[in-house]
Amino acid sequence: MSAISILAQAAAAPQRLDPVKLFLDADIVVQGVMVGLLLAAVWAWAIIVGFSLRMASARRACAAFERQFWKVSNLTTLREDDSAKRTASGRVALSGIDEWQRSVSVAGFDLEGARQRVGTALDAAVAEEADVLAGRLTFLATTGAVAPFIGLFGTVWGIMNSFFQIGQQQNSSLAVVAPGISEALFATALGLFAAIPAVIAYNRFSASVNRFEARLQRFADRFHALVSSRLEQR
Repeated sequence: MSAISILAQAAAAPQRLDPVKLFLDADIVVQGVMVGLLLAAVWAWAIIVGFSLRMASARRACAAFERQFWKVSNLTTLREDDSAKRTASGRVALSGIDEWQRSVSVAGFDLEGARQRVGTALDAAVAEEADVLAGRLTFLATTGAVAPFIGLFGTVWGIMNSFFQIGQQQNSSLAVVAPGISEALFATALGLFAAIPAVIAYNRFSASVNRFEARLQRFADRFHALVSSRLEQR
């Protein structure tokens, strides 16, 4: 081979990795793995952005509702307040008010039993609000756990295909093996690309949900103490 042809091949060779070319040159199975991982990554980021906005909005709404809540003298008027139904703290309070009114509507109601029922209703409402917030986080946890293995499957398949090409061409040179291995390793990289932000976001958001649940529980405890004192005055 002449020096001119060697220089021409070197000039024509790609100077950096081209993800699009790696995808187009990959086996159909590896392409399917890549597409699935890209979709998972896009959906995970959509959840991350959406949950961040939703959590910030929930905190602001609860803070505003709670500031007004402790100024209200007649709690039953909250049932007609639409803003209470749109906030987590408001829904928790409404569940306690509903149970309180059901308990006192019975002639000769049991004071201790009414307290317990109101407390149970408040705890159930707090748990339900936390479950609703954490609902989509399951996808992040699943993506973080499964995506690397899906990428590894694509890598293993691509390497198997490279060895098959060696057998078909009876040529074990690096020029034959390298492209297939590059495409295969790209699948692993996409798996990590989907998994790493999903794991980080899941851990962070889980802690945020726990803190928000604790905040709702403190509000529920204060509300339960208020209801208990009013039950004693009847």
